[in-house]
Amino acid sequence: MIEPDLFGSELSGISAKTVKRLEELRDQLRAHSYAYYVLDQPQISDAEYDSLFQELQEIEGKYPEAITPDSPTQRVGGKPLEKFASVRHAVPMLSIRTETDTQASGAHNFDARVRRELGVDESAGPVEYVAEPKFDGLAMSLRYEHGVLVQAATRGDGEVGEDVTQNVRTIGQIPLRLPMGVPPILEVRGEVYMRRDDFETLNEQQRARGQKSFVNPRNAAAGAVRQLDPAIAAQRPLSFFAYGLGELPPAEAGGPEFGTHHQMLQTLKIWGFPVSALVAIAQGATELVAYYDSIGQQRDELPFDIDGVVYKVNSLALQRRMGFVTREPRWAVAHKFPAQEQLTTVLGIDVQVGRTGKLTPVAKLAPVFVGGVTVTNATLHNEDEARRKDVRVGDTVIVRRAGDVIPEVVSVLLDKRPPGATEFTMPRQCPVCGSTAVREEGEVDYRCSGGLFCSAQRKQAILHFAQRRAVEVEGLGEKLVDQLVDGKVIHTLADLYRLGLSSLASLERMADKSAQNILQALEKSKQTTLPRFLFGLGIRHVGEATAKELARHFGSLDAIMDASLEQLLQVSDVGPTVAQSLRTFFDQPHNREVVDQLRACGVTWQEGPPAPVTPKPLTGRTFVLTGTLPTLSRDEAKELIEVAGGKVAGSVSKKTSFLVAGAEAGSKLDKAQELGVAVLDEAGLKELLDGRA
Repeated sequence: MIEPDLFGSELSGISAKTVKRLEELRDQLRAHSYAYYVLDQPQISDAEYDSLFQELQEIEGKYPEAITPDSPTQRVGGKPLEKFASVRHAVPMLSIRTETDTQASGAHNFDARVRRELGVDESAGPVEYVAEPKFDGLAMSLRYEHGVLVQAATRGDGEVGEDVTQNVRTIGQIPLRLPMGVPPILEVRGEVYMRRDDFETLNEQQRARGQKSFVNPRNAAAGAVRQLDPAIAAQRPLSFFAYGLGELPPAEAGGPEFGTHHQMLQTLKIWGFPVSALVAIAQGATELVAYYDSIGQQRDELPFDIDGVVYKVNSLALQRRMGFVTREPRWAVAHKFPAQEQLTTVLGIDVQVGRTGKLTPVAKLAPVFVGGVTVTNATLHNEDEARRKDVRVGDTVIVRRAGDVIPEVVSVLLDKRPPGATEFTMPRQCPVCGSTAVREEGEVDYRCSGGLFCSAQRKQAILHFAQRRAVEVEGLGEKLVDQLVDGKVIHTLADLYRLGLSSLASLERMADKSAQNILQALEKSKQTTLPRFLFGLGIRHVGEATAKELARHFGSLDAIMDASLEQLLQVSDVGPTVAQSLRTFFDQPHNREVVDQLRACGVTWQEGPPAPVTPKPLTGRTFVLTGTLPTLSRDEAKELIEVAGGKVAGSVSKKTSFLVAGAEAGSKLDKAQELGVAVLDEAGLKELLDGRA
């Protein structure tokens, strides 16, 4: 039933039937929003929800006097504000004492303090606590009067915060109206935060618009809540967890009677508020330690950021008995995890070469303790990322390390940049072997083209060459390769076949018999096949199937090494990426030299005449991709088309043969229909690829 006090007077000109429909629509939308945002169990499709929402908008548009503050349409509404109004909290939003000891003693210290203040000794049994994650977001107080959200305020200084009601209305997890039976006055305390996946999506959108990306989810959440324009706030995905109460009437005035903090949290769930599933009851210090360790292990896998856990005495009677000290409750403590972000200085930027030839810029840092360890290096990932973050030597930076993740530079403090700091540029030669550094089309990484010649890639190249699916050298494993390379016994693949019994037997844990077995395996491996040898060279993008097709098509290794890009593209399993990778590899003189040395050492295979050239099914056809395909990613579809001889363009024109359209196809579909370009779905594309159309 619509409550008259929400409108100020009795509504006129609205039929009882319309009023009833308004109530039905609002109740349905609230229920579906709760199922979607809080339970994560949507009960209807997005289209059905949109249809109900649009119907409600139409009725409210016709009868604006019927709009209520708790209507689902009011989640995004109101004019931009000039500034936020101040709000004095009826019950102060106190801070919690922080326990910085990141060891088990942090929990034991708190338990001992609680026992001491309550006068409870060990013989009385363990004190019961509630343990919760410590969310890394923005504290918020939500005030409900007669079940309707009337105000949302930030913590501020604990006594006075800012009125951010319009922005908080945009958060789907926060109910605008509560069920019947809630207290007439209810203040719910909790945390506004941003999920990690939503944060990444938001930053991608920021970069696509050419705008500054956010440093971390907490900053992004705080920035969204403090937007003066609620329409902009609505575009930034925020979430909420409830963890406590503020003002609440006493039981004699309609307030609930809770015995424990945990009972109160469960009641908040019943009233429609999201409460973390990670909340647990713990008996004594031992279980607090177990909780701390368990959440710490899960920390990096959680969908949201936390920076510790919070322990609270569960009994509300005991909480009242313990009371407060200054501005902190005696009955609660925040037990922090090791900091995951710290400030430090960039001393230099080096480029490291990985086992597969990937060049990675690495910031050399002034030592800083972060994430539980001392960090001196942090990855910059690639040239684009280094330039996007604009990291320069001498900069003061924020470094992040989460769990076992490699430390990375999050952002630069530009106001601390020293004069004359120069922009980073990726070298165009490998810093290890001097070979050309190549960045393939569509890739973000530069890679050393030295391959078999580059010492940074040497171990990986040898292990790949010796594996069972390549030339197969039985017994040549990782530990032996480490000894051979680290001891500078071998430098290239050909050196394997120059090994003698004495050089092998002198290695650690290598007896004469074992050495003899390795030599026999090497001798046996000299008789191989062209596909195995080609695959064993470790050419980027050339797998077993591609190696077989290359051998079948060209017949000989020399023909493959000398083939032009156009000739390579005639091979059924070769697209532009693979063709360019082959040319890059064989254009390096030292790679050809290693091949010649292997042949000179006796590695041999049978060769035959080239296979007759057969046209590819999509040769001469140009495709454009748009929308989301059911099973293929955009890159997978592009690769399939190119391997089949087709070309993929970025825009539709009269020269386009086919537009491949998936879900949510945009303007490209309109353009194709305007020009009369044939439109295919994924099934139609697969028919073309199979030669059935």
